[in-house]
Amino acid sequence: MEQKGLHVAVVGATGAVGQQMIQTLEKRNFPIAKLSLLSSERSAGKKVMFKGEEIEVQAAKPESFEGVHIALFSAGGAVSKQLAPEAVKRGAIVVDNTSAFRMDENVPLVVPEVNEADLHWHNGIIANPNCSTIQMVVALEPIRQAFGLKRVIVSTYQAVSGAGAQAVEELKTQTAHMLNGEEVTPEILPVKSDRKHYPIAFNAIPQIDKFQDNGFTFEEMKMINETKKIMHMPELEVAATCVRIPVMVGHSESVYIEVEKEGVSVEQIQSLLKEAPGVVLQDDPSEQLYPMPLYATGQNDVFVGRIRKDLHRDTGFHLWIVSDNLLKGAAWNSVQIAESLLKLGLVKA
Repeated sequence: MEQKGLHVAVVGATGAVGQQMIQTLEKRNFPIAKLSLLSSERSAGKKVMFKGEEIEVQAAKPESFEGVHIALFSAGGAVSKQLAPEAVKRGAIVVDNTSAFRMDENVPLVVPEVNEADLHWHNGIIANPNCSTIQMVVALEPIRQAFGLKRVIVSTYQAVSGAGAQAVEELKTQTAHMLNGEEVTPEILPVKSDRKHYPIAFNAIPQIDKFQDNGFTFEEMKMINETKKIMHMPELEVAATCVRIPVMVGHSESVYIEVEKEGVSVEQIQSLLKEAPGVVLQDDPSEQLYPMPLYATGQNDVFVGRIRKDLHRDTGFHLWIVSDNLLKGAAWNSVQIAESLLKLGLVKA
């Protein structure tokens, strides 16, 4: 790869999101002169295809980032905390897909359709938000701009891929065992390190990540705090309940919002979303047209439907929002940030 372009590194290249990042870079024809694929010592030596070439995965070390323009990180918070500052020291811009820097006041938390301008004040690290937050704010931002936003109440139906490859395998094996009438011994969900595990097959687990002192889980607090930061609305009222369901890929969300302007119609919101960047409106009850995770898988967009006015509040609306959590929720949003950096002239080869 001798063509003109950037030196890009992908950290966590053998993981589910890392693989999606590599595929997305190729699909988008991102201008890459050199691609460095980095991972843990355990995964080093594996070969990954990119644009017809086989690239060997290297163990990630501070010196791995010499000459790198953009580093996409998705290898866990501990790795990001250790290596992201090292990459920045060597001149790279880091786009981090973990929760390590999201709430750092010196780090922009970016969804390009919502707050691309925040990229202008980065100090070397840009945080990619939580997957469930990303799809929600993409759908809500056009509504907020047009009619204001007072309150958000969200219940999520999240795919097991959000918990990693082991959780996906656990769903597969549990489903097979349970269909055969066999006992299962859950080991991953709801949280690998917790004392109790529950089957995910044929189940819904109302816990994602660990419980906090206020009764909300860490995943729920991520959605609450990240939404406020991305939208620059610290006073916005947000509540979340996050649930893991037996779906492989694609998060779904039931979202109730209250807007500031009175007299807004469903048709006005539909019209806004039809034109909104990154959004596909699928909302025709007469044809049973609405978003579903099975059909959102492999798509970059956020799908919105089931838009209804609340029965009791004129300013209240209900929406159903679906997106591929590995793409818009992770890999695509990261690559999109890299594209925005190029477009804004914030990175140059």
